[in-house]
Amino acid sequence: MSDRCSATITLGGALDRETFVEMAGLIADEGLSTDWDGPWFRAQDLLQGQPLRLVAREVTGGQFDELEAWCVAHGVPFARWSGSYPGSWSAERVVFTGQGEPACFIADEDDRVLVDKATVEVFGTMTRLREHFAAAAFIVPPLTVPDWEEEV
Repeated sequence: MSDRCSATITLGGALDRETFVEMAGLIADEGLSTDWDGPWFRAQDLLQGQPLRLVAREVTGGQFDELEAWCVAHGVPFARWSGSYPGSWSAERVVFTGQGEPACFIADEDDRVLVDKATVEVFGTMTRLREHFAAAAFIVPPLTVPDWEEEV
C-alpha cells in the first residue's frame, strides 16, 4: 500500500461547459468532495462565482497527479495543500497561477508557508522573501462556467 495523507485543492478560472465536464470527471476519478468525509463532488454541485475547494483523506502521495497535470495543460489555476507523511515527505503548498509551471512551497499541517535558513540565504533580501510569500499566497480566482445552470 502506498503512503497517503489528507490534501485539499482549490480550482478556479473561466471554463466552457465541455471543459468543465471533463474536469468534473477527473475530480470524480480522484474521489474528491467539498466537505471532509462528504459525498463525492458532482458537476451539479458547482457553485458559480467562487473557487471550487475540494478535499480528500488518504490521498496517494498527497497529490492529485492526473487532475493537476490536466489543470496545467488547460491553464486552470489551482492551489493544493497536502499534509506530511512522516519519513517520506513534508507538508507542502503547490500553486499554479494558470501560466508557467506550478510552484512548490514548504508548509505546515495548517497550510502555513514556512521557510528555512537555507531558503532565507538563497533569497538574500527581505524583498525577495516577501515576494516568495506573496507567490505562495496566490488567491485562486472564482470558477465560472457560462450558462452552466441552464445545462443542469
